[in-house]
Amino acid sequence: MSMTLVALLGVLCLFLLILLKMPISFAMFMVGFFGMLYMTSPIAAYNVISSGIWEQLSGYSLSVIPLFIFMGELLFRSGITEKIFAAAYAWIGHFRGSMATTTILSSAGFAAVSGSNTATAATVGTIALPEMKKFGYSRALSAGSVAAGGTLGVIIPPSSVLIVIALQAELAIRDLFLASIVPGLILVVLFIATIGLLCRRRPDMGPAGVRSSWSVRWRSLKGIIEIGALFTLVLGGLFAGWFTSTEAAAVGCIGAMLITLIQGKLSWAVLSEAIANALKSSAMILMLVAGAVIFGRFLTITRLPYMVGEWAAALPLPAIMVMACILLIYVIGGALMDAMGFLIISIPIFFPVALALGYDPIWFGVVVCIVTSMGAITPPVGVNAFIVKSLDAELRMGETFRGVGYFILPYLLCIALLLVIPQLVLFVL
Repeated sequence: MSMTLVALLGVLCLFLLILLKMPISFAMFMVGFFGMLYMTSPIAAYNVISSGIWEQLSGYSLSVIPLFIFMGELLFRSGITEKIFAAAYAWIGHFRGSMATTTILSSAGFAAVSGSNTATAATVGTIALPEMKKFGYSRALSAGSVAAGGTLGVIIPPSSVLIVIALQAELAIRDLFLASIVPGLILVVLFIATIGLLCRRRPDMGPAGVRSSWSVRWRSLKGIIEIGALFTLVLGGLFAGWFTSTEAAAVGCIGAMLITLIQGKLSWAVLSEAIANALKSSAMILMLVAGAVIFGRFLTITRLPYMVGEWAAALPLPAIMVMACILLIYVIGGALMDAMGFLIISIPIFFPVALALGYDPIWFGVVVCIVTSMGAITPPVGVNAFIVKSLDAELRMGETFRGVGYFILPYLLCIALLLVIPQLVLFVL
């Protein structure tokens, strides 16, 4: 068989194994290994496994993943989320839809130290859903704002997804973090504008709350001084060149531990639970990386990514049209399977295409992160939607997906803006 046919059969087998519920990391490993056995020899295949995985997993930069995850786990248990929510509500609680807006702002605040969409949705949702129910908010809007706000966890740095993209595409983590800040803020503004328009058309969806006094507003800021200082230290130090990405993550862990201690929440039980959860999440991500190494080497041998890149560059279409088609594939892929898994599978194929079309690799990394994060709220997978449903027994799945549907248009507008004006991502570099 030709190399192209072998590569296409390999991709088909990969998706069949995923449909059969095999973990994505194992499916990539099996397809990549047996593909290399066929294309080369047993000795070459075993050498790639031993040298490729060791080279990737023994890298110093990879330690940034467990460190940032551990930081988020500690802050999740510190009680800081309640203070972020209270501060946001104190300032804007008197507007229509303010509780949903507060949910988005709290999600953005927690995302800045979490790096996980599911953790952000679960943490903020635990606080926000009962509050919105108390104020008579539409259940669909409540569910949608929590689920959509949770997706900010993988867009606003530090983000585990951006770290994996950086490792896969051999990009600087610092540059991806810096470039994702403005798109993340654009998405926050579009989410809030959507809530405002919905509540203006239908005031019953989000009744206004009580106006807080100025003294209450200023006092509420004391509860988020620690988290603001930590965010400034970690990301400010990273962007200023004081720390490498790994050192910034280590500083973040120490800061998170101090915050948890100051809040009176640090104990051996909390520490051991945070470590255990961080290890589980890190192991899952590292297994994905290991599987991606083998699958990526197989695709490299078949030269499929380069052939796809050459084919796309030769199409009689503007580069922006080709890129729009690629992003549509990411939208569909993110909706049908785990976002990070699809990213890891697809980056070896589409990253060379983006380069061949003349797009900046940092821009491409940020945009595909945003596009696939939308998959966390779209059916049939929509993991954030299912998390939100599990937090409220009265919510129906139909209401939850109707709620997240309100936030699909802001996502599409953000993606279109970044596609038409790439400098929104690149001007900070």
